[in-house]
Amino acid sequence: MTEPRGPATARIPRFEPGEEHALGLDRQWEPRSCRDRFHIPVTAAGTPVIYFCGHSLGLQPKSASAGVAQELDDWRKLAVHAHFHGRTPWYSYHEVFRETGARLVGGRAGEVVMMNSLTTNLHLMMASFYRPKHERHKILIEDSAFPSDAYAVQSQAAHHGYDPEQTAIVARPRAGEATLRTEDLEALIDERGREIAVVLLSGVNYFTGQAFAMERITEHAHRQGCVVGFDLAHAAGNLVLELHDWEIDFAVWCSYKYLNAGPGAVAGCFVHERHGNDPRTPRLAGWWGNDPDTRFQMHLAATFQPRLGADGWQLSNPPILALAPLRASLEIFDAAGIKALRARSEILTGYMEFLLHQVAGERFEILTPRATEERGCQLSIRVRRAAPDLVQALEHAGVVCDFRKPDVLRVAPVPLYNTCHEIWRFTEILRAH
Repeated sequence: MTEPRGPATARIPRFEPGEEHALGLDRQWEPRSCRDRFHIPVTAAGTPVIYFCGHSLGLQPKSASAGVAQELDDWRKLAVHAHFHGRTPWYSYHEVFRETGARLVGGRAGEVVMMNSLTTNLHLMMASFYRPKHERHKILIEDSAFPSDAYAVQSQAAHHGYDPEQTAIVARPRAGEATLRTEDLEALIDERGREIAVVLLSGVNYFTGQAFAMERITEHAHRQGCVVGFDLAHAAGNLVLELHDWEIDFAVWCSYKYLNAGPGAVAGCFVHERHGNDPRTPRLAGWWGNDPDTRFQMHLAATFQPRLGADGWQLSNPPILALAPLRASLEIFDAAGIKALRARSEILTGYMEFLLHQVAGERFEILTPRATEERGCQLSIRVRRAAPDLVQALEHAGVVCDFRKPDVLRVAPVPLYNTCHEIWRFTEILRAH
């Protein structure tokens, strides 16, 4: 196996081969494990699958159905009156996430709102923060950014009358490398910072699993006068984030991956308070972003009065039945603690990396950086030969992961519900095939 670039991290324990070591690692974590709070799919034979696909869709919390059922029951019994008299009144339902959402991403209360979808939120943020001028109209993105981000950048540039291909500055890895170096990003920002209106990067790149040095990049870009935003689809619920202290201008994320809120779940949005508490910050307005004290005055208060904070970017009333599973999931995160989960994640990926290096030959290459601070809970593995055959073998063995053609497996051992023994079994399947 090709050694990935970057130093190892000393916090990871010393690993050993063998099944008993895997079981021992799990026994150490068992008192804090949240696995029994999730529904684990089963194979046709009735055994639990090895689910390493939380980077695409997280598993269902067992408490999610009760949360949805409560709102259905209030709808059945109270109808419109549930907006103010339900067990969790619908009119202010989104406010239950003011604290939990802020804790999740290191924001302050009022800087986070759960609304819309990720790309919708990205466009809303770009409408506010992409204010191009002739000499400063470029947008910096990374190579292999998630397609929706690239599409948003292209369409925003065209919307403002710029050539999309000329507007995007794409940061690419060095020849022969799979991931970006922070110093190369900084050099690019130094070189072209006066042209850049917005730096828009992923917190964790969806393809390689690389985690970017968000604080360092933000500080560097701000010195060049750039606005900085992050797509945290693969970072929220995965990394320990400090968005407020890092002075990030805005961030968006989805909630159906590591946040386990279900397919098409309501997304999240962060707006730093220096922008959110300034009513002069431009935005596309909708009635739910209006001051709640005057929101229902309708035609009697026809002028938009934005609520302070991220709430002021809301457009429509929140989808209650979709928010209930997110509420159930964030209660689990609050109970577990994101720092403890991140520590567990580093053990899982470190153990998987260790075992992968035990698999003989040059068939596999880990694209994800070796340093734990430079990756999320995903390892991207290049399969050098017979990749489709290996994918078929994994599926037959009850392993659920993601394959990106022509040759990359994306494997995510999620600390909420995956185990070291599952990692051991996974690597044994790789060894056999």
